[in-house]
Amino acid sequence: VQLVESGGGSVQAGGSLRLSCAVSKFTYRRYYMAWFRQAPGKEREGVASIDSDGTTTYADSVRGRFTISQDKASRTLYLQMNGLKPEDTAMYICAADPNVIRSAALRAAWYTYWGQGTRVTVSS
Repeated sequence: VQLVESGGGSVQAGGSLRLSCAVSKFTYRRYYMAWFRQAPGKEREGVASIDSDGTTTYADSVRGRFTISQDKASRTLYLQMNGLKPEDTAMYICAADPNVIRSAALRAAWYTYWGQGTRVTVSS
């Protein structure tokens, strides 16, 4: 399984970015995919998840600003980030697993497959 993120960069507060995660060799019919982020010196934090049925879950800190989506045909996971804040600065990492339960959708320990991450920097 391979997950490759892209789309990170530097923006000013209030700006937008769209992250992509290209997923290959992941052929499960039932699954969860998610975006996590990790800032220097902080623990990895679940941002948003989506399951194979399209059900989404968001962290309180991003709800209403971020939107997770997927294109099953191209096997790509997206994260549209609007209204970015300096506290959103982090490495953003996508993850996937066929065995996550809904209550653990934003818990890193439940995910087996990870990308390398793409960096997002938001300046004030």
